[in-house]
Amino acid sequence: MAKKKKGLRAVLSNAHDALRRKRVVAAVYFTLRFLVIAVMVAQFFNGDFESVFLCGLTLVLFLLPTVFERALMIDLPNTMEIIIMLFIFAAEILGEISSFYTTFKGWDTILHTLNGFLCAAIGFALVDMLNRTEKFSLSLSPVFMSIVAFCFSMTIGVLWEFFECGMDQLLMLDMQKDTVIHTIASVSLDPSGLNSRVIIQDIVDTIVVTADGQQISLGLGGYLDVGILDTMKDLFVNFIGAVVFSIIGYFYVKSRGQGRFAGRFIPQVVEVQPEDINPRQPKFGKKAKKSRQDRE
Repeated sequence: MAKKKKGLRAVLSNAHDALRRKRVVAAVYFTLRFLVIAVMVAQFFNGDFESVFLCGLTLVLFLLPTVFERALMIDLPNTMEIIIMLFIFAAEILGEISSFYTTFKGWDTILHTLNGFLCAAIGFALVDMLNRTEKFSLSLSPVFMSIVAFCFSMTIGVLWEFFECGMDQLLMLDMQKDTVIHTIASVSLDPSGLNSRVIIQDIVDTIVVTADGQQISLGLGGYLDVGILDTMKDLFVNFIGAVVFSIIGYFYVKSRGQGRFAGRFIPQVVEVQPEDINPRQPKFGKKAKKSRQDRE
C-alpha cells in the first residue's frame, strides 16, 4: 500500500474520497459548498471579514461527519449526514450572515429543536454501539439507553448556552437574543432591601441613563429582557427534540433495530476502513473482516 499522506491535507483528502462514495450526500455537500464559497466571495468584496471567517468555518464543519466516520470506524446514515450539513448551513450562513435569526422569529427555535433531536440521536448511537461491542459485556435496557441519550442531548444544549453567554460577555455578540416584555417583578427594586418583590406592569418604554448623564429612550415599547427568556426557550425546545428521539430510540431497541425511521439516524460500526474496502466485497460484518484477513 502506498505511503499514506499525513496532516490536515490527508484528512481533508480522505474525507472528500469518502464523500464521493455516497452520491446523494456528495451532491448535497458540493451544492452547499458552492453556495458557501459564493457567499464568502461576496462578503470578502463587501469587506465583512467576520462573515468570511464564518464561511470558512462552515466549510470545515461540513467535513466533520465524514472525519468522525473514519476516526470512530462508523458509518453515518445518509439522512443524518444530510440533515447535519443542512443544519450547519441554516445556522451559520442563513442564520448569522443572512440574518434569518432576526428576520424569521421561529428560525432559532426550529434549529434548537432539531439540535436536541440530533444530539439525542448521537447520544443514543454512542450507547448503542457500546452495547453491541464484544469488548464490553454490557446489556443495557432500552429505557436506560433512552435516558442516556436524553441526558447527552440536554448536556450539549446547556454547554451551547454557556458558550453563547460567554461570547456575549466577552465579545458582545448578542448570541442570546433579547426579548421585549411589559411586566417585571424584582426584589432588587424593594426600597427596604428585603426579599419582597416589586411588580411593575404595563411598561411601554425604557430609558437608559449613561455615565455622562445622557438619557436614551430605547423605543422598544417595553422593557428589554437580556437573554434569559431566549435561553430558557432554547433549552425547552431542545428538551422537546431530545424527548422525541429518546422515545423513538426506545422503540427502535425494543424492536431489535427494525425501526426504519430511527435507523436513518443510528450509525453502524464498520469493520474496515473505507480505503480498504473493495466495492465487490461486503462493507460490514464478519465477511468484510474475513476478506481483509485473506488479503493480508
